[in-house]
Amino acid sequence: MSKDETPGGAKRRLGWTLALLALAQLIYALDLNIVFVALPEIGADLGFPGQTQQLVVSAYVVFAGGFLLLGGRAADLLGRRRMFVLALALYAVSSLAGGLAGDPGLIITARAIQGIGGALLLPSTLSLINTLFAEGPQRNRALAVWGGAGASGLTIGALLGGVLTENFGWPAVFFVNVPLAGLVALAALFVIPRDPAQSVRRKFDLPGASSVTAGSTLLVFGLVEGPELGWGDPLVIGALVLAVVLLAVFTIVEARSADPLMPFRLFRNRSLTVGMAVTFIYMATFGVLPYFLTVLMQSVHGYSALQTGLAFLIPSIAIATGTQLGERLTTRIGTRSTLQIGFAIGVIGTTGLAFGFDSDAGYGLLVPGLLVSGIGQGIVWTAMWIAAATGTPNHEQGVANGIASTTLNIGNAIGLAVFTVIADIGTEDKTGEALRVATAEGEFVVVILTAAGMLAAGLLVTFTLRRRSVETPSSRTPENEETLTAH
Repeated sequence: MSKDETPGGAKRRLGWTLALLALAQLIYALDLNIVFVALPEIGADLGFPGQTQQLVVSAYVVFAGGFLLLGGRAADLLGRRRMFVLALALYAVSSLAGGLAGDPGLIITARAIQGIGGALLLPSTLSLINTLFAEGPQRNRALAVWGGAGASGLTIGALLGGVLTENFGWPAVFFVNVPLAGLVALAALFVIPRDPAQSVRRKFDLPGASSVTAGSTLLVFGLVEGPELGWGDPLVIGALVLAVVLLAVFTIVEARSADPLMPFRLFRNRSLTVGMAVTFIYMATFGVLPYFLTVLMQSVHGYSALQTGLAFLIPSIAIATGTQLGERLTTRIGTRSTLQIGFAIGVIGTTGLAFGFDSDAGYGLLVPGLLVSGIGQGIVWTAMWIAAATGTPNHEQGVANGIASTTLNIGNAIGLAVFTVIADIGTEDKTGEALRVATAEGEFVVVILTAAGMLAAGLLVTFTLRRRSVETPSSRTPENEETLTAH
């Protein structure tokens, strides 16, 4: 018996695997926000007009959201480790291209390819966790570690972006991914178990894959660009109409397919459907807060990139703490009660943030809300992925995670689109000091309170989740769960 075949060796290998999966999730989450604080320097250096700088962010969001379901199916059919390594390779190459970009077109293209890498990475990472760790306390702990890296990465991205931009210039926010992604991809070949051979030959469902990928990409594009170009812009209207048509085609194709990309029977699993709803609400509320906090700190209070990044350190610690609480609570009192606690804390904390949205307020007034809201975010983040993974057999974990991840990204796109419109109301004719005051004390407060209201709606959604007894070590293991079907 080799060293790695002993129980202790297998446990150590699982530990190293989890470390790699968590680091990969940190890379994914960092890229959602790391460029926010660097946008002014990118625009000045490459000649971006102010109104088009958002394309650097939206190119990533659009392609990440559009390709997630395809990424989940690819993980199931082509191999989870294989897609994990491919995704990280795409990250490394596109990040290098982004850092070397000398014109707007190249940097936007690089961000789009990063987004495709993210769409392959997230569902493959989740499905590796959900198949290598047995459902119950073991998987909960793994998701808490992974979730701590991911949820904290949403705010650490702003911190790291500020430090790198201030000291090394904007290309550093791209170059940092090259060694990180490259090393994780290389280590995965030695640490993560090989993909098992497919016992049953399954089709890729090309018509379904192409229609849902194109439809999802166009939907996210329309939602992201609507606030920038205007909702009446022909490009936005055309994208949204075509998205609806393509998604309708996808629904018809899937209903008739013998081996569909997205089996509709998965939605009979209430835990997955509630998990989908929660991921949508999470990113439509918690997920957009860093953007508005960044605007508040830089545009209203005049913080530098470094100061803005440091300001996100407190919520990062709070979120990381919340993810660990989420695991402990879920194991002790169940997923439903944990989600309810997380949302309730989130409502209180997010409402408290409104006191810090004042043109003359100091950072100290934001801290209580950031702390409480961050803990709520972390609790919900861990529990919602536990919910989404529960009851789905191993061979469909990839597509199930792709579904939940797609609602996550669409929620972010819709939340940002809606709240950007709200934030702009009443500021069109104002400039200078009047604009600064109106932004902070008027529309941004409305944004925060609306987000708190949506979180309260998320709390109500959790009551539809079946009440479960306190979780004990599950008999579901990576070996026997293949025989189970979703309920």
